[in-house]
Amino acid sequence: MASAVQHGRLAAQAAEVLLERVRGGEWPLGHKLPGETTLAAEIGVGRSTLREAIRELAGQGVLESRQGSGVFVISTDVAEDWDVVLRRVSVASVLEARVAIEAEAAALAAHRRTPSDLRAMRRALARRSGSHHSAEEFADVDMALHREVVAASHNEVLLELFDGFVPRVRVAMIEMLKLRPIHDYEADQAAHAALVEAIAERDPASAAECSRAHLTGVHRALS
Repeated sequence: MASAVQHGRLAAQAAEVLLERVRGGEWPLGHKLPGETTLAAEIGVGRSTLREAIRELAGQGVLESRQGSGVFVISTDVAEDWDVVLRRVSVASVLEARVAIEAEAAALAAHRRTPSDLRAMRRALARRSGSHHSAEEFADVDMALHREVVAASHNEVLLELFDGFVPRVRVAMIEMLKLRPIHDYEADQAAHAALVEAIAERDPASAAECSRAHLTGVHRALS
């Protein structure tokens, strides 16, 4: 067990050394790395450790092993983990991105929604209009409706992006609702009903505008 841990630690260290050399410009984009034997000797690790380090950097999108050709640099840095990016940026930045994603998703939903999508949106809309005992409960039913709209776009990438935003936005929304509760629930609910109806009527321009107008208002309230 100890040797396995040591091996894993060595591979991680070797990956870090390789990454630093890539970042330092020693091997530019598209460049082929030296052979396995040469590279292992340069770094001072065994070939199996080197292979593991290369696999790690391949998984991070820096290197690519091409059968029979060698290992090539395909990026000069590690792509930041999505969750790390979301933790670092401000809530305002997340909301701006959400406007872009949800307005486009609403327009696509107006084109692509199925009768089943429409039923799901109307059920979520009805749940949103009920009496909610806490800011947490209201945030959850609100997010559930917005998610149904994005799901109706039938674009998996947009849905994955939305799901990435939800935890960050939910926390900010709960804080806002506790500080400044929504005074006119009827107008707020009507805005969401208008969005669902625009999608039902297959009106992409109106659906996008309803989404953008509502989310821009949320952005202003949270900023």
